[in-house]
Amino acid sequence: MTSVKRTGILLLGLGLLFVLVGTPACQKKAAESVAAAQPQKPSNEFEGTVKMALGKYLYLPTAQGFDIVLQGFDAATLVGKDIRVKGELLLDKPSIFRADTVDVKGASGAYTNAYTRTQDLAVDDFLDVKARDAYPVLTITGVNKPEEWENQGKGKIFGKLQEAAVKEGGTETPVTCIVLTDEKGKEAGKIIVDKFSEFSRYYLKKLRLFDKFWFYLNIKDSVDKKVRARTKELFHADVQFAGLF
Repeated sequence: MTSVKRTGILLLGLGLLFVLVGTPACQKKAAESVAAAQPQKPSNEFEGTVKMALGKYLYLPTAQGFDIVLQGFDAATLVGKDIRVKGELLLDKPSIFRADTVDVKGASGAYTNAYTRTQDLAVDDFLDVKARDAYPVLTITGVNKPEEWENQGKGKIFGKLQEAAVKEGGTETPVTCIVLTDEKGKEAGKIIVDKFSEFSRYYLKKLRLFDKFWFYLNIKDSVDKKVRARTKELFHADVQFAGLF
């Protein structure tokens, strides 16, 4: 056998060896890439310290992006405690995590059950991003322009909460108002809040470091024209949601 043939056979053998060794590695790398591209199943268990809660809603920093719901339970009793919560993320309500059980960690490190769900989940006041699209932005330019809010039904507006007193029949009644400001930062009007949904109160508490929000309103009766001119109180409304957008 000539040296040329021997060299050719040697090169062919090395090539086959490279293919045999390299193929599994490439296949493994490709499989890892495919796996990484696949959507990960949401976790059904979280552990951490409860930072804030209101009503049945609970905020856990280790479950960022989720609002944990403990149906039929006062979640505020768990504030400051280390917990382990198991449940399920609702696909039709992307930010809602339904808690099925909650265990509290004791001083010894052992967990004790504090909550087990016995009721169907009811979050009628939940307002997801898609539902918020049904609330058009209100543009209010003056107290004497009721057409800017009347017959709208729903609307959202940017403002700041303020405790105030409204005179009714010679007596002052404490109320909460949404204060609107103009481009120069001057007060342009007030919206009297008759009711907050539990979900909106939870979010206002969750976003306590901020002082201005987008309020999603169910618009109700207008304030009397003469009163509007004197107090800048425009109309009554129920707050369905409050957030940063």
